[in-house]
Amino acid sequence: MAKDPRKTEPATPKRRNKAREEGQVARSIELNNAVIFLAIILNFILLSKYVYSHLFDIFRWGFSDCLLFKINQSSLYNLMAYVMKNFLIIILPWLGIIMFFGLVVNIYQVGWKITWKPVMPKLSKINPLKGFGRFFSVQSLLNLVKSILKMVIVGTVLYFALKDEARNIIPLMDQSVGQIFIYISKVTYNIFLKVLMILIPLGILDYLYQKYDFEENLKMTKEEVKDERKLAEGDPQIKAKIRSKQFEIAKRRMLQEVPKADVIITNPTHLAIALQYDKLSMEAPKVIAKGAGLIAERIKKIAQENDIPIVENKPLARALFKIVELGDFIPENFYKAVAEVLAYVYKLKNKI
Repeated sequence: MAKDPRKTEPATPKRRNKAREEGQVARSIELNNAVIFLAIILNFILLSKYVYSHLFDIFRWGFSDCLLFKINQSSLYNLMAYVMKNFLIIILPWLGIIMFFGLVVNIYQVGWKITWKPVMPKLSKINPLKGFGRFFSVQSLLNLVKSILKMVIVGTVLYFALKDEARNIIPLMDQSVGQIFIYISKVTYNIFLKVLMILIPLGILDYLYQKYDFEENLKMTKEEVKDERKLAEGDPQIKAKIRSKQFEIAKRRMLQEVPKADVIITNPTHLAIALQYDKLSMEAPKVIAKGAGLIAERIKKIAQENDIPIVENKPLARALFKIVELGDFIPENFYKAVAEVLAYVYKLKNKI
């Protein structure tokens, strides 16, 4: 399948998580097969004596005690139970090692994630047109080439291995069962080892290609990235309108508090801070409104309409505007300066 040339952006974390939930991951079957071959070879090394001893016991029992059995329903049941039990004793360690290596290589490639979506029934999977398209896709062609290459490699290795051992097969007729078993095990081990030396590099290369192909297919267009960001963070225009509306509401509420102020401290033109103080209920004067520019002009206008004193104090106005948040009490280091302003205001109101 040809890739969309517009998809130039790396996949976002959300896109990756969605693909992972759907079972789309970079995984190489060839690397899995190579690691399973490695597990089988380790089984030969670690469990050959174990398997041989148990098989020998089964054959010895089969050619001795088993011949003395009386054929009836009970004896047949015991025979089957004995054979199955010993078969499981032989095969379970092999399967355990193979399953362990298969699990490790899969976790290494895709991590630990259990999802049932890939096996859920979908109508698109039984669509004959899509199935026909997948059958003749580039991926199917690559899989066919890999399969043919593996068959050629394994066939070549088998041919030369058996050709070299052909002269040793006829003398096996004079050997014991144990010697024949050891010989077959050695030949099989050598064949598997030679095949493994070829499958491991092929598996690594295939994994690197699958990872590259997965990343390429996962890429997004710039429009898709923008749309995803909008869904995650919200439309910037809508968010700007909401912020503007919130600011207007907050400004309206703040200006409604200005008539409660005892004094307005100004810059005198750019800043205005409205202070309120009630010695019975407040521990310190509180900033109930503040603003710069047009808002400062609006605060001063409301103050004039309500006969609230306006005092010019540039350093104090700048400090309060910068440090004290709306609704907070002034810090202790401003007590003296604000007290002087309030004393001046109270004189004007004949409160002293």
